Amino acid sequence: MRIFVKVKTKSKENKVIQPTFGLFEIGDNPVYTVFTKELPERGRANDSVIQILSQHFSVSAYSVRLVSGAVSRNKVFEIDIK
Repeated sequence: MRIFVKVKTKSKENKVIQPTFGLFEIGDNPVYTVFTKELPERGRANDSVIQILSQHFSVSAYSVRLVSGAVSRNKVFEIDIK
């Protein structure tokens, strides 16, 4: 499954906001908002987002892969859900 994510760094808590369909969509794909406590330095925020998404979708961290947007707030992740 491929998802679009908007990342908010330096937040008070780590959480995922699931999109409401009809709002915040890219084409037919909804955009998730992920809040992380980490700073956007040396990939820390990306690693944190991977951990947060793996917990949200109940998969291992190895099942979540960053496809594009390594240095952007808008990212695309591939999640292997079995």
